[in-house]
Amino acid sequence: MPELPEVETVCRGLGSLIVGHTIRLLSCDDSPRSFPNIKTEVDLFVIGASVMGIRRRAKLLMLDLSTGYSLVVHLKMTGQLVYRGDTQDFGAGHPSDSLVGELPDKSTRVIIEFNNNSKLFFNDQRKFGWMKLYPTVEIPNIDFMQKVGPEPLEKEFTAKVFISRIRRRNGTTIKAAILDQTVLAGVGNIYADESLWGAKIHPATRVKNISDKKLALLLKEIKYVMGLSIEKGGSTSKNYVDAEGNKGSYMDFARVFQRNGLACSRHSDTMIEKIRVAGRGTHICPVCQPETEAN
Repeated sequence: MPELPEVETVCRGLGSLIVGHTIRLLSCDDSPRSFPNIKTEVDLFVIGASVMGIRRRAKLLMLDLSTGYSLVVHLKMTGQLVYRGDTQDFGAGHPSDSLVGELPDKSTRVIIEFNNNSKLFFNDQRKFGWMKLYPTVEIPNIDFMQKVGPEPLEKEFTAKVFISRIRRRNGTTIKAAILDQTVLAGVGNIYADESLWGAKIHPATRVKNISDKKLALLLKEIKYVMGLSIEKGGSTSKNYVDAEGNKGSYMDFARVFQRNGLACSRHSDTMIEKIRVAGRGTHICPVCQPETEAN
């Protein structure tokens, strides 16, 4: 599933490619979940509109239009946004061949054509993602925005704020707590495992059993791994192409995720193990993250 760094990569990449362009045509398949919009509203507020900007909140993308409306996109599990132009291509999201293959294909749900003949494809194999049209001023009031927690990379999201929010989940495991999007936005499975390893916390440890000092260190690790992933173009290691034609490379720097059976970088004689916590496959070093802490 695309996580916050991947969505931020989409935002930055598309921002350099589509802002200022006018939408000439929009077509969609017959999936009501993927594009649940009224045709007359699309004709009025999308066709002929210019893209004024693109922004991100948690894992949502917003394409702000000159009509005062926005196309809000949630990639969910298998979504992608792929741009094809005369001189530049860009693709990010779920790692599948659709990022680099001929489009449209069977996963294509929406095609946006711009006045310079470039196209933006919204692909989604499993049809869980969506692209919805909202008045821009109404976006803060939609259910998702009302429920989602603060952004972990914001300067205002300090250790004090993090600790006060996560203490509300004292009875649950720390991994479940940081995956909870109402506690903080955008931390998914990869970055949960990476940050917990960095802070030397077992993922099954109850929040109430972790000191404030350790929680402050965990936030520092969350900020580090997510910042590094954005810098490296996201965690997608297969078929990712950014606006400059580079592939995402964060997984080259992963310290624990998907490294089960390989040596821990801290303890060369200890292998990374894969267990299950909070219903998710979870990667740990049994020496760095002793299970005795998990109670």
